[in-house]
Amino acid sequence: MQEMQQEVDTYIGQFKEGYFSPLAMMARMTEELGELAREVNHYYGEKPKKSTEKEQTIEEELGDILFVLLCFANSLDISMEKAFDMVMNKFNTRDKDRWTRIKEGEEK
Repeated sequence: MQEMQQEVDTYIGQFKEGYFSPLAMMARMTEELGELAREVNHYYGEKPKKSTEKEQTIEEELGDILFVLLCFANSLDISMEKAFDMVMNKFNTRDKDRWTRIKEGEEK
């Protein structure tokens, strides 16, 4: 994750504009999330894609969200690796008994 953040920082660092403001990036992330929702709806929902619409994939939209998320973290000097470790610790402690675990030999 640290390498990805560094790659994004190197990319953004070549432009005078640098990172957008946190509010602008939040809007951008929301926009990208909407595009992901649209793709999911086309593939799994009831709304088929128009013949004139560009073919995009869920994978591409997830990549767009990840890029903006890494930009957002970098601009605020947040380590995504540390953030991920914190959330996994929360799931493994506070939420450890929240879901029904699969027992050995049992199927999903």
